[in-house]
Amino acid sequence: MNFVSVRIITGDVARLVDFYERATGVPASWSNEDFAEIRTASATLAIGSTRTVPLFAPGSARPADNHSVIIEFLVDDVDRTHKNLTDFVTDFVNEPTTMPWGNRALLFRDPDGNLINFFTPVTPDAIEKFAR
Repeated sequence: MNFVSVRIITGDVARLVDFYERATGVPASWSNEDFAEIRTASATLAIGSTRTVPLFAPGSARPADNHSVIIEFLVDDVDRTHKNLTDFVTDFVNEPTTMPWGNRALLFRDPDGNLINFFTPVTPDAIEKFAR
């Protein structure tokens, strides 16, 4: 089995795709107006419209209602990335902070309120863990 993607259901696909394209620097691949993907080397962030939910199971997902998941992206330099995000991210949860497990992390919210963590490994163990 391979973990492939995380999908966000939203009421405004274009707005959320624009946000993630700007935040990650990765252009989206659009299937149609209801579905787009931000593809990275290791995983994909899929963004789907509320109109796609009934295709799976009606009422099974609600947009802008996430209170338990953090979407994480490994970045080269979280401090530099933070500076680049200040032009359009309005909801920073914290400034770059070195965590006990060795990552320097920046937590913020996307326009739907989903938590996003951009992080850079900074301790030798964390660097080794994420070495490619």
